[in-house]
Amino acid sequence: MKTYLLPKDGHFYKANLHCHTNFSDGKKTPAEVKEIYQRLGYSIVAYTDHDILIPHDELTDDDFLALHGFEIEMSDYSEGVTSETRRTCHICCIGLEPETVVQPCWHRTLYQKHYFYGNAKDHAKEVKFDESEPDFERDFSPACINAFMKTARQKGFFVTYNHPTWSLESYGDYIRYEGMHAFEIMNGGCLAEGFDDYNPRVYDDLLRGGKQIYCIGADDNHNGRRETDRHWDSGVAFTVIKAESLDYRTVTKALQDGHFYASEAPEIFELYYEDGVVTVKCSDADRVICTCGIRSAQVVYAEGQPITEASFTVSETCGYFRITVVDEKGRHACTNAYFMKDLLG
Repeated sequence: MKTYLLPKDGHFYKANLHCHTNFSDGKKTPAEVKEIYQRLGYSIVAYTDHDILIPHDELTDDDFLALHGFEIEMSDYSEGVTSETRRTCHICCIGLEPETVVQPCWHRTLYQKHYFYGNAKDHAKEVKFDESEPDFERDFSPACINAFMKTARQKGFFVTYNHPTWSLESYGDYIRYEGMHAFEIMNGGCLAEGFDDYNPRVYDDLLRGGKQIYCIGADDNHNGRRETDRHWDSGVAFTVIKAESLDYRTVTKALQDGHFYASEAPEIFELYYEDGVVTVKCSDADRVICTCGIRSAQVVYAEGQPITEASFTVSETCGYFRITVVDEKGRHACTNAYFMKDLLG
């Protein structure tokens, strides 16, 4: 029986799921961000300014969806740690319902702490929070990070773990994190600035460590450079979501169900599993790779002309598989991992 890993029906929507504006440390207004991304062919932007959940529903229309979100950071402020050596964990949260506008894990005196970026403090009074809950004290520890992720999920957010390379985090840090829905396999803003935040190895570390999670691509845009500059950080990495319509809950349900892939440019048109074989149909590619949860890998190379389709036999014992499409410029598209226990029932 053929199982479509990306839904057979629906529409593909290009999305940026990690975005900053001048409400925190970005340089563009929310409306200017919308204009930039629509011009680049996007239909969805999750506005995830640092530390403040501010909805921008006024920007949503028939062709554009503004998702509610924010980014939170837990950082190491130990004595002797400098800004250049400070490890930090950054997490984005996207509200799953259009009514999700109450920020979890709020602190009433954020301005007195290391919690605000840029202009965020100027918008703190606009944040809605549960006044019956105590202040959430942050620290750079797995216990605090996991408590936050657990609470955010319980409060109805899609939780992503972001850019471990820029954050100076290593295996000993991220393998202890629990509760993320997805991992940022590619961060366009970090890549544009020279950080190696295309992180497939980290994704496999997390998967092989028992975390059944998705992977996304996102810009983390701040737009502090000229648009003609190669450092420009809009449109570098993105997530392509397949959903029936550009409706808030329809799109976030597709996120929950893993109906998307991450990309720096290549497109994936079809992805399905049938009788032990996974098949991908894609835009012109130099190579297509199948990575598994065990020491098993396969690759199909272009020979004389680009690849637009590839098939791989995957064993019942491979744990999981994921597909990577690489174009002639070395840009990647990455599927989520698919687990054999789910496909075989």
